Amino acid sequence: MSVATALPPHRLDQNDTLAAARAVFGPRMRDFDRLAPVFANTGIETRHAVMPMEWYTQPRGWPERTAAFREGALALLEEAAGTALNRAGLKPEDVDAIVCASTTGIATPSLEALLLERMGFRPDTVRLPLFGLGCAGGVLGLARAGQIAQAMAGRTVLFLVVELCTLACRTGEATPTNVVASALFADGAAAAVLRADDETGGPRLRASAEHTWPGTRDVMGWRVEDDGFGVIFSQDIPTVISARLGPVVERFLDGQGMARTDLAGLVCHPGGAKVLHALEAVFDPVTDGLADAWAVLRSCGNMSAASVMFVLERRLAAGATGPHLMSALGPGFTAALALVEL
Repeated sequence: MSVATALPPHRLDQNDTLAAARAVFGPRMRDFDRLAPVFANTGIETRHAVMPMEWYTQPRGWPERTAAFREGALALLEEAAGTALNRAGLKPEDVDAIVCASTTGIATPSLEALLLERMGFRPDTVRLPLFGLGCAGGVLGLARAGQIAQAMAGRTVLFLVVELCTLACRTGEATPTNVVASALFADGAAAAVLRADDETGGPRLRASAEHTWPGTRDVMGWRVEDDGFGVIFSQDIPTVISARLGPVVERFLDGQGMARTDLAGLVCHPGGAKVLHALEAVFDPVTDGLADAWAVLRSCGNMSAASVMFVLERRLAAGATGPHLMSALGPGFTAALALVEL
């Protein structure tokens, strides 16, 4: 019924971020200058963060990171949810179920529970918090919300996703992985309103699937360190996409009686420049929608699970129509797919 996004207040220019990373990591890394071009090669110009630049240059522990996550995530979710409900002509009390995906922080009670009184949702609202899906959470979370909407026909389901990737920035560990993470990741949130019997003629979720490749647990994820989450991502991700994603996509589409050439466009998670180049090769000759993924990457960076919803919002705003394949990859290592009729 609607899609909305939200960005935090602090806008980070990529050149300024490089300067800050050089000041923090450079004195302790002999090969920092060799890694520095990654800031330009990501394809990112600006990003947004829940905290100002100087906050990230100081050591932070779990209590500070968790407090920043809770405060920042709730503010962004309230903005995205409020906009999505307004666009659907609904109020918080009209929502029957909430699905909330996030993997970049912890909160108990969970984020959607904390939003109940804050936004005026009903006390009997059904809640499903999702943790651990990583970048795949935007697609898989939307799919779970669609499945709940189908099971609760006539009821309204609100899907929420928020990722505050910047809070995982750990200045105490001067490693290539941390440098790349500081060049790539950003913060953002999104919301969508779904109803199984909606007759407004909006986009429709037709099908979804996921595929987890054996022996790939170490490709992407978190390490739990004393001072926060330590990011894990392999340099082999683009290679895995190029070699293994195509057959998974073909099987999914074949199950829907479709081929790649039947797609009108793509809604891809913009994980990075190398990832998008790999996706271009996998989905060839389908290209519509990839420009939107590049645009989100350029202006917002990699917001993990939230990113794909930003791409979907751009496709809808541009008036795109027809069957679109949503895709993202996350820890597992897992491919998340959804077929959406725009």
